[in-house]
Amino acid sequence: MGKLKSYQEQLQDIVEKGITTAEEQQKKLAAKPFDFAEKLEAEVREYTVQTLRERYNGYSDTLFNQLRSLNTRFGDFAAELVAKLEKEAAEGAEAVAEAAEDVAEAAEDAKKAVEGKKPAKKTAAKKKAAASA
Repeated sequence: MGKLKSYQEQLQDIVEKGITTAEEQQKKLAAKPFDFAEKLEAEVREYTVQTLRERYNGYSDTLFNQLRSLNTRFGDFAAELVAKLEKEAAEGAEAVAEAAEDVAEAAEDAKKAVEGKKPAKKTAAKKKAAASA
């Protein structure tokens, strides 16, 4: 009977070790979500509503300041472009005015040349004499 008692004790030791190992593993697994929750809780405590608001406002201010800076740069670029276009338009208008003056002078010269080549107008008396002959 001593052997049976020995087997019983060995079997109980094996089962006890199995239970202990299972318990340790279960505690390790169960600890993971609690560890995570504790870490999350600690991080959440770092952020109050006020600090979250300050961060949000800081990011918002930065974003809008960058947009304003971009708008200023765009305005400067547009001003340079408008200045170039106005300069080119003024130069073009000046060229058109000079061309118009040249055309007016040429037209005046042509008019004078045509008037100089016209025959003298016949008077009414000369017309009657030529008609009766």
